[in-house]
Amino acid sequence: MTSKERKEKYKCSIEYTLSFMGGKWKPIILWYLGIEGTHRYGELKKKLNGINHKMLSQQLKELVEDGLINRVEYPQVPPKVEYSMTNKGMEFIDILKLMHNWGSNN
Repeated sequence: MTSKERKEKYKCSIEYTLSFMGGKWKPIILWYLGIEGTHRYGELKKKLNGINHKMLSQQLKELVEDGLINRVEYPQVPPKVEYSMTNKGMEFIDILKLMHNWGSNN
């Protein structure tokens, strides 16, 4: 789905924004990558208590497709894959910081 098609699908800008980062895991993945920097798959899995392999893989794939994170695969044995934020993804950090502060204070 193109950005234009996605924008036309939603009438509310908040709903449009949540379509990129909605769900339980995406904001947390974006938080760790945005605050702590580049992570490998296994490092993210350890930080996300309760997430299974299928869900993490799916969420990472969607974030890559949406242009919020980068995926770099290194041709070595064993395989090494790293995830990092894109500039577009970093735009969410201010929103996530507000959510973090609210959660810490309440």
